[in-house]
Amino acid sequence: MSKVIEGLLYSESHEWVKVEGGIAVIGVTDFAQSEMGDITYVDAPDEGDEVSAGGEFGALESVKASSDLYSPVSGKVVEVNEELQDAPEKVNEDAYAAWIIKVEMSDPSELEGLMDAAAYEASIQ
Repeated sequence: MSKVIEGLLYSESHEWVKVEGGIAVIGVTDFAQSEMGDITYVDAPDEGDEVSAGGEFGALESVKASSDLYSPVSGKVVEVNEELQDAPEKVNEDAYAAWIIKVEMSDPSELEGLMDAAAYEASIQ
């Protein structure tokens, strides 16, 4: 069974959010990486790019599929996990450690539309 971590927020499109002050750290869930298989490429935006809640911000490519990534929140990308450019398999190894982008939120109230761990767990059963 896929791992779901308490204290994170989750989107229906299988991204997780860790809130650190006004910054949202965003990655994909363990469920998402296990469905995709071996991830071969992480397509992420550039630092300074704007993302909007529900909007596409990149993609994961695996040996079997390509899957778009959707931002759970709106704001400006303040950091991109460069490690994943060279080592996309880190997403498979630990989806919750391998964050993809950090976003300075322009509207933190958007977090209210996300699921907690229990709701997300129920959604992937």
